[in-house]
Amino acid sequence: MSRWPLGVFSSIDAGFGVQLDVAHKLGVTTIHLHAPNRELRTPQSARELLQRLGDLGIEITCVFAGFDGESYADIPAVKRTVGLVPSETRAARTAELKEIIDFAASLKVTSVGLHLGFVPHDADDPEYSSLVHLTSDICGYCSRSRQAIHLETGQEPANVLIRFIGDVNCDNLFVNFDPANMILYGCGEPLEALKKLGPLVRSVHCKDALWSDRPGETWGREVALGEGAVEFARYLELLDQLGYQGPLTIERELSQEPKRQQEEVGHAVGLLTKLMSEITPRGRENQ
Repeated sequence: MSRWPLGVFSSIDAGFGVQLDVAHKLGVTTIHLHAPNRELRTPQSARELLQRLGDLGIEITCVFAGFDGESYADIPAVKRTVGLVPSETRAARTAELKEIIDFAASLKVTSVGLHLGFVPHDADDPEYSSLVHLTSDICGYCSRSRQAIHLETGQEPANVLIRFIGDVNCDNLFVNFDPANMILYGCGEPLEALKKLGPLVRSVHCKDALWSDRPGETWGREVALGEGAVEFARYLELLDQLGYQGPLTIERELSQEPKRQQEEVGHAVGLLTKLMSEITPRGRENQ
């Protein structure tokens, strides 16, 4: 895989992200795939999907888990409903996550991403140690197939996430860095967070957003790439300095507005292509 192949967040059944045919039209070669519903997580479905993607010249680089009942209506709803943090759904979602890990393995995908949820910022909180043990168990499950877990940024500041990953202490636990989420959740300046998390970053999203007037209390606002507070030229420069070579995965939902989505994602492809062309890869500066 060449340096920084462009990709999009996509799904085959859930209405999230960019449809595969549109991704092909846009010329991207990679996707982060939102895991399909259970009835489509079968060996036959995996074979058919791999055949279709092969025909389109697209590779899945990460499978993302999501769960019924999650709500991103506002920050309190995320705290109550998202990921493995809510105790009332934790056991069932953990079991489903392991099914998704197995499905990813059948797709020959070695990375599984998710929003774990709002990890307590206080390490003395009893729920914190429970989540450490749970995440360790999930990483152990992944290790059987030489897979890794990528925790997506957003719900906690960089220092909290670094401490949590250190406490889990598994060599297959990494970060999917989404700069816009740091803004949307009000959890810190994205480029400063990236500097801190850099050694742990194994996948990234390219998404843009504007700050809320009450960061951390109310949502910021997601906008088209290049129209928000993420400085993408500096973002790419920093990724280059950190030695990141993986895909740049554009995330722009707008599933209910497919024409606008295609236009905005197409613009993002063009902008990122231009910015990439202006950066000299590390090691070539003196050649």
